[in-house]
Amino acid sequence: MAKLASERTDLTDAEIDRLRAIVGEWPLLADLALSDLVLWLPTWNEGGLVAVAQVRPTTAPTRVSENLIGDFAPRGRFPSLDRALVFGQCVEHAYPVHFGDRVIAVVARHSSKQPRVAGKLEEIYLQTADDLLRMLVDGTFPALTVIDEFADSPRVGDGLIRLDVNGVVTYSSPNAVSAVHRLGLATELVGKELKPIIAHLSRRPTPMDETLMQIASGQAAGRADIENNVATVLLQGIPLQSHGQVFGSLVLLRDVTDIRGRERALLSKDATIREIHHRVKNNLQTVAALLRLQGRRAESAETKAALGEAELRVGAIAVVHEILSRDTGESVAFDEVIDRIIGLMGELAPVYALTAPLISRVGSCSALPSEQATPLAMSISELLQNAIEHAHATVITVELTQGAGQVRVVVRDDGIGLPDGFEVADAGLGLQIVQSLATGELRGNFLIGNDEAGGAVACLEIPHPVP
Repeated sequence: MAKLASERTDLTDAEIDRLRAIVGEWPLLADLALSDLVLWLPTWNEGGLVAVAQVRPTTAPTRVSENLIGDFAPRGRFPSLDRALVFGQCVEHAYPVHFGDRVIAVVARHSSKQPRVAGKLEEIYLQTADDLLRMLVDGTFPALTVIDEFADSPRVGDGLIRLDVNGVVTYSSPNAVSAVHRLGLATELVGKELKPIIAHLSRRPTPMDETLMQIASGQAAGRADIENNVATVLLQGIPLQSHGQVFGSLVLLRDVTDIRGRERALLSKDATIREIHHRVKNNLQTVAALLRLQGRRAESAETKAALGEAELRVGAIAVVHEILSRDTGESVAFDEVIDRIIGLMGELAPVYALTAPLISRVGSCSALPSEQATPLAMSISELLQNAIEHAHATVITVELTQGAGQVRVVVRDDGIGLPDGFEVADAGLGLQIVQSLATGELRGNFLIGNDEAGGAVACLEIPHPVP
């Protein structure tokens, strides 16, 4: 919708945002009206209208089977749309959308050729649809201020209640009655005030109770859960207005007991996974501390260096688990991992060199899956250690780039460079580990050679989906 509006109309960003709000709520309108709805916008040259959005009802057969989005209607093809646009009034199922002092769109309603008014429920549907469409023209639907605790919304078929101006139930659909009975209500709803019923059924001692009461009484638009130890029901309230005066309210109900149970289970699972990462990090840090203590007591310089290398490898893995213990999901903010490893190298540099080198990161990449972050972090720590210990570098840069479905890591140093005829297979354990991780777990490539500007340059390329 935004693309078509920007290309073919002169609407402002604020006007497009208003249309987004309408499209976000109009499945409710389509279900109540038992009709297809199409949103038409006037083109920038006033030559006609372009269809930018379309919704079909779930409560009735569709009347518009084809996809109209992108279609252009020159002036005169649909006279009712033209008149609604010019005069700013409802004309034969064409409803103008006002913003400020001009009409920015027209909603076309395509009702079934054979009206399905077979009972009280559908009469309430159509009556409520007429109320909301009048509010749409007046600019009061959707409401500008909404108490929105949850992003999901009930549908009309999930359960519908009509309240009068005093918050008394005048109609309740069978599904709405079932939802309230699931919460534990054994009496009838019609003729009773909804607010005290909801207050009695709700068992949430939270600040949201006050706003829940505002929604249940028809005083505010929004969504909130009614929850007790038996069930959870999502409630959405829409005050109905005419000429600035509230004359009643529409309340939708949906039984979300199973959905909220799954959400709580997922949250519990996420918390458990974070705790596991936290404990793994603590254990790895303990191992690193033991290696550091053992290294200090070692008499041989070779033993000290070997223990220092092992400490660095363990520390690099611990960094990844530490970040995973804080973040939700299975991805790692890899820029932070690199910065932490650079800090570790600064602490351990005295083991390999008289003075600590200057190490910096250039560039950035998005979060990486943990199965990539751990071996890549180990590889970079090995390359940094190799540049300090063997190349005697004083300046090292870690360059990160991302694009074309891959992540590229380049480590440059100003050290002594590589000898002629250098082969990774003949190198020390550190570079062999990098080669194994790059081509094995990371399924990428590893290249190392001398830089034209002096020193060595190592490059790791690993596949990574475009975010």
